Amino acid sequence: MSSTHMSSTPASFLKISNLRKSYGSLEILKDINLEIEEGGFLVLVGPSGCGKSTLLNTIAGLEPITSGEIAIDERSVAGLHPSKRDIAMVFQSYALYPNMTVAGNIAFGMEIRGVPKAEREKAIKQVADMLQISHLLDRKPGQLSGGQRQRVAMGRALVRNPKLFLFDEPLSNLDAKLRVDMRTEIKRLHQRMGTTIVYVTHDQIEAMTLATKIAVLKDGVLQQFGSPAEIYNNPANTFVADFMGSPAMNLLTGTVEANGSGLSVALDRQHEEPLVLGMPHAPAGLANYHGKKVIFGIRPEALTDPDSADRNARTVAEGDCLIDVVEPAGADTFAVIHLGGKAIVARLRADAAIAAGQTARLAFNLDKAVFFDPASQLRIA
Repeated sequence: MSSTHMSSTPASFLKISNLRKSYGSLEILKDINLEIEEGGFLVLVGPSGCGKSTLLNTIAGLEPITSGEIAIDERSVAGLHPSKRDIAMVFQSYALYPNMTVAGNIAFGMEIRGVPKAEREKAIKQVADMLQISHLLDRKPGQLSGGQRQRVAMGRALVRNPKLFLFDEPLSNLDAKLRVDMRTEIKRLHQRMGTTIVYVTHDQIEAMTLATKIAVLKDGVLQQFGSPAEIYNNPANTFVADFMGSPAMNLLTGTVEANGSGLSVALDRQHEEPLVLGMPHAPAGLANYHGKKVIFGIRPEALTDPDSADRNARTVAEGDCLIDVVEPAGADTFAVIHLGGKAIVARLRADAAIAAGQTARLAFNLDKAVFFDPASQLRIA
């Protein structure tokens, strides 16, 4: 019996090392290194054309790799045919057989593999119960809604009981409410089954809610790989900071100044003296930028009305800001203000007493502030 899984740290179930993929002289994936443990949920996220679907296709074996290594369950799959990789894929186009019933669609792969009828029926019942489609088993795909068809496509993958599930933008054809419902279904499915999933999306909310690990890609380069909290709170560069989060992180130019024995950052205000924020817990690297410009990043929820400021924060600074636009959004009110030469967004409580054209006092939770180098765009640690 193998003892490879007995170590205290879980072995990588999927490991991608130094992966490159080119079409002729065009390099699509550039030295990708990723790994996910068994039962993990890895989301590949990034704008259109960043290489995330190509990366998924290389894991599936639908695309050969130019160089590097892909291992599934500690076994290299280089050159291995897709059918030998023990994976199941769910695409955004559900590709169901229109002349077969739902039950027929789910069972089709098992029939091809010669699974006995009693076993097939048991498997169909299990996944249909899990996906809440038992009442649809006798219908044809043409009689189903988009969300129901997506569930059938998932059911067809689930009955295979593969080592690895690959999802390629499975919810992008659904309307907004159904996407949220299906996102919850996929999360519940993962919790219940504990399967290992690699999931491609361009929707960063989907990435944040589903993933145990997120890989952010841009132009075929891995920008950052980490947990949702790491990616959100400590973005590696301005691209990740701007891409992850809705509304996006505010990124504005400030100047680092001395403040007694510590540092502060000065942000330009319209028609007023700069707003100077003391940074007693500034990252160590910020001292190298004394007298220089930096990019100051703060998320909208860390910029709020003083009554809503986080009571547990070590450093909260307040400043008067001119309100440009007020956007009520139900549970929150968003306010657009001008600071550091940019329009930025503050997230206030629903009944905050503010109005466009007025000056309001806002609280900056500086525990949540991050700084970037203006030239390299990398985070200053």
